[in-house]
Amino acid sequence: MRLAGKVAVVTGGAGGIGSALVRRFAAEGAEAVVVVDLSAEAAGGVAAEVGGLGLAVDVTDEAAVAALVSTVEDRYGRIDLFCSNAGITTGIGLDGSTVDWERAWAVNVLAHVHAARAVVPGMLARGEGYLLQTCSAAGLLVAVGDAPYTVTKHAAVGFAEWLAVAYGDRGITVSALCPQGVATDMLRGGLEAGHLGARVTAASGRVLTPEEVADAVIDGLAEERFLILPHPEVAQYAQRKVADPEGWQRAMHRLVAGLGDA
Repeated sequence: MRLAGKVAVVTGGAGGIGSALVRRFAAEGAEAVVVVDLSAEAAGGVAAEVGGLGLAVDVTDEAAVAALVSTVEDRYGRIDLFCSNAGITTGIGLDGSTVDWERAWAVNVLAHVHAARAVVPGMLARGEGYLLQTCSAAGLLVAVGDAPYTVTKHAAVGFAEWLAVAYGDRGITVSALCPQGVATDMLRGGLEAGHLGARVTAASGRVLTPEEVADAVIDGLAEERFLILPHPEVAQYAQRKVADPEGWQRAMHRLVAGLGDA
């Protein structure tokens, strides 16, 4: 997909990777970019930069997501690209509360389901459409120190693959965006708090800017790749993990130990 003349929706679009995607889509000549975030003010601010539409939507609310899709389709006639980009981390393990697990599941997985349910029918009716799911390298590997993030991001990759198989021969293309370390508030906050997962992520490879991730997305969409990997080494890590899971786990143990945590 080329973005010129397209209508795109980006959830979690007011900051980080989301706002970088918004700006890049606009620069690529998108007809319209809809910025979705929890904060109307934040979404509107980014939308104003690109002449787009900013909307406040809780992506965990299925009815609100359905209303979002209806609003955009009524205004622009279609949605060519829907980017399910909103996500959260927790920094918890077995000691975390069920409430925290459920929140992670709602944002990192069910939000993708709500979006697909709402937008896929229109795409099928037109015979074309594109879904971009931000899933994280944690969906292929592991997020040390964050069990809910690991589990939900694996589920997000699985759902993206299911969508690709279910609708790929009916005009709908799906990509799973799986970056590793990105210089966003999410990573910075984890590093400032000393969270193990954030420290391991920062130590595992170069930390990219959101703009570099957006560059990789543009290339991946143009080539219609299922896995968009801004960090190419993630593919190598995933191959090692599959070929030798025990050896890969031992390497992760050494990495964690090297950071001072047993």
